[in-house]
Amino acid sequence: MDFIRYAERSAALVNAELTDEAALHEHLADRSWLHRSVTPDDVPALQAFGAQLRLVFEASDAGDVALVVSSLNDLLASHPVTPMISDHDPDRLHLHVANRAASVAELLIGESLMGLATLVCDLGATRLGTCSEPRCHHVFVDTSPNQSRRYCSDRCSSRANVAAFRARQKAASAG
Repeated sequence: MDFIRYAERSAALVNAELTDEAALHEHLADRSWLHRSVTPDDVPALQAFGAQLRLVFEASDAGDVALVVSSLNDLLASHPVTPMISDHDPDRLHLHVANRAASVAELLIGESLMGLATLVCDLGATRLGTCSEPRCHHVFVDTSPNQSRRYCSDRCSSRANVAAFRARQKAASAG
């Protein structure tokens, strides 16, 4: 299991606009083998989970370690994870976070929770954030060595830097 990747996928899940099955297929573009397993029930389950997970990212961004831990524990209790050893590649045995009968929603929820729980235990409970660009509402996972990430993407970082530059230029010309 690549827990950092699972944690990053949890941020992508929170950021996704899952309005219908087609949007879920788009979200799963890099995992096309899951497309045939998507059901109409997956979309509302993932929407509800994404809203709950957003609160974890917001608590982490605010530095509320106790709320991050209690929220993740509550979600883990609500969505038990059943890891299974996968042997689809006998030379590379590895763990999957859900059994083969799990729905797409259960799989994505399990990956998210295991990824975030492991990240919080390994790197700390304040490694999740919300984008500092005022017009953006996306979340992100901060795996930087000095925990300095403030934006969800290079695009938002550039947008904020350009806005700050223009503000400084305007102040300089007015002063």
